Amino acid sequence: MNQPLAYIHPEAKIAHNVVIEPFSTIYKNVEIGEGTWIGPNVTIMEGARIGKNCKIFPGAVISSVPQDLKFAGEETTAVIGDNTVIRECVTVSRGTIDKMRTVVGSNCLIMSYAHIAHDCIVGNNCIVVNAVQMAGHVEMGDFAIIGGSSAVHQFVKIGAHAMISGGSLVRKDVPPYVKAAREPLTYAGINSIGLRRRGFTSEQINEVQQLYRILFMSGNNTTEALDKIELEMAPSKERDEIVNFVRNSGRGIIKSYIGKDAN
Repeated sequence: MNQPLAYIHPEAKIAHNVVIEPFSTIYKNVEIGEGTWIGPNVTIMEGARIGKNCKIFPGAVISSVPQDLKFAGEETTAVIGDNTVIRECVTVSRGTIDKMRTVVGSNCLIMSYAHIAHDCIVGNNCIVVNAVQMAGHVEMGDFAIIGGSSAVHQFVKIGAHAMISGGSLVRKDVPPYVKAAREPLTYAGINSIGLRRRGFTSEQINEVQQLYRILFMSGNNTTEALDKIELEMAPSKERDEIVNFVRNSGRGIIKSYIGKDAN
C-alpha cells in the first residue's frame, strides 16, 4: 500500500506488495522487490536495486551520487539484497566506473548513521554497527561485523567471519575468522564464539587457531609463515581461504599485538 504523500516516479519498478510510507521519494530507474517496507522520509535515488522483504528506516538515502570527484555521471547501481535491514539515516552511494555498482548483500543489518561509499561490496549476513564510515572500494566478507563508530580506509578488505572492535581505524586488511582490536588495529585472537554459533566444529576452530599462531606468533615474516602453513597444515577450505586472502592482500594485513598470546 503506497501512501498518497509519497512521491514515486512513474518509471520506477515497484512490486505490488511494497509499502512506501509518507514523504518518501522514489526516483526513476529504481527497482524494489516484493514485501519490502520503505519507511517515511526515505530517499531512493536512480540506480537503486532493492531486494525482497527489506526494511528501510526513516532518513536513509540509497543510491546517491558517489562522493568521488572522478565520477563522470556514468550509469551505475546500488544493490541491496533480500531480507536486509537498513536503519535510520544510513547512506549508500552508487558505484563508479571502477565496479559500476555498490553492493550490500542479503540478510544484513546496517545500523543507524552508517555510510557505505561507492564501489563497496558487503557480503551476506554482515552487520555494520552505528556510525561506521566505509570509504570507497571496501570489500567485506560474509558474516563479518564492524563495531560502531569505526572508520574503514578505502580499498580495505575484511575477511569472512571477522569481527572488528568498535571505534577502530581500519587501515589494513583484516583476514577471515579473526577478531581485531586496539590502536593501531591488531590481531586479537579468532572469532571463536561467532564460529561456534555458525556451526563450525571444534576441529575447524582449532585448525584456524593453529594457523593464526603460525602467521602471527611464530616470529616469521608473512611470506615465511605462509610457506610454513602450506608445508605443515593439510589443505582445507579454511586454510586455503586464509592463505589466499593474505597472499592477495593489496594493503597488507593487520599485525599481531606485541604481548601475550591473543588466543
